[in-house]
Amino acid sequence: MSMMGGQFARNLEDVGQTVATFDKYEAAQKAVSKLIAEDIPAREITIVGQGLRSMERVTGRLGYATAARSGAINGLLLGMLFSAVFVLGMPNVPIQAFVGVLFVGIAIGMLASLLTFAIIRRRRDFASVMQFVADHYDIAVAGSSAGRARQVLGPQAAPAAPRTQVVAPPAERTATPQEPPRYGQRIEEVTQPEVPTESAADASSDASAPDADQDAATRDDDKA
Repeated sequence: MSMMGGQFARNLEDVGQTVATFDKYEAAQKAVSKLIAEDIPAREITIVGQGLRSMERVTGRLGYATAARSGAINGLLLGMLFSAVFVLGMPNVPIQAFVGVLFVGIAIGMLASLLTFAIIRRRRDFASVMQFVADHYDIAVAGSSAGRARQVLGPQAAPAAPRTQVVAPPAERTATPQEPPRYGQRIEEVTQPEVPTESAADASSDASAPDADQDAATRDDDKA
């Protein structure tokens, strides 16, 4: 039996050192029983659920027939209780009165269940069971009993090391000609080869023309 609140409530910082970690709550319970059997003070032991989350299991759809059936069962139990009290108070009561009280209890149970369903059916038309589960359960021991608790549970129940997520460094991006440079990025100057212009080409052709005429005149003189 577990007790919550009151003088048994302790802060998370006061639970002590984690001596074991289990995936199932039943395994954590067995570990606590083992520690208590080895004379570890029970008031120094705490089961801490890590990664607590709620889980609601849907058990079926609600309707007037389902509500009437469940109300009839509850009313039958209520009628049996009233009949037993009635018989104990009046031992000579006839059997018809006993059966009548049963039917009255069934009718009251069905009516109450139908009224309840008529009120909540717009918000909820299914039946479910709510429970709380955790990813894992830690056994914490306060005081000087933590070392002895580790020896009792053994190395197989040692707390797991904290998981560290490795983050890969971002890949370097190379600027493409179509992509504008990012803010703070240095732009390298690219030197382009010089292309001769049309005027420079014409000037060089005009300058070489007299030299060609002079060479032709020299060849004519040699032939003469």
